[in-house]
Amino acid sequence: MEDESCDEGFTLSNSELENRFHQIIGSIEDILIGEDVEFSNLQLHFLEKYWMEFEDVDENKFIYMDIFQEYTQSIEALLENKLAACIPDFDMHQFISDLMSRKEELDGEVFEMLFTLTDFNEFKEMFLDYRARKEGRVQDLSQSIFITSFK
Repeated sequence: MEDESCDEGFTLSNSELENRFHQIIGSIEDILIGEDVEFSNLQLHFLEKYWMEFEDVDENKFIYMDIFQEYTQSIEALLENKLAACIPDFDMHQFISDLMSRKEELDGEVFEMLFTLTDFNEFKEMFLDYRARKEGRVQDLSQSIFITSFK
């Protein structure tokens, strides 16, 4: 990764860029799982409103793209407002670009959620998973898990 210039006219080193990326991810984790439920309420609103539109077939309906764009705009606006309040000079477009350039090396629930903003297939999968849960087609394995000691 090359050095990146900011509006103020100075350049961030690779390690500073890496630290900034991790600071942003940490702040996003706080937004997603913190005490503020605004994000989860917004995401749940979309899932509840549109889950019946999505079908597990190869062909996509035209409405999927409209829903994807509405979801992306709403979630990005929420994240951008919250991140701008705690990270100086936060730029959502730059962050999304950084995120996409690292897509192959990133793993975890936070990144899965973030990829629903940039990857239509991830977005559709989120809705299909939600639909499967709503329709009771997801097996609850929590009762089948046993932990034993090998002492």
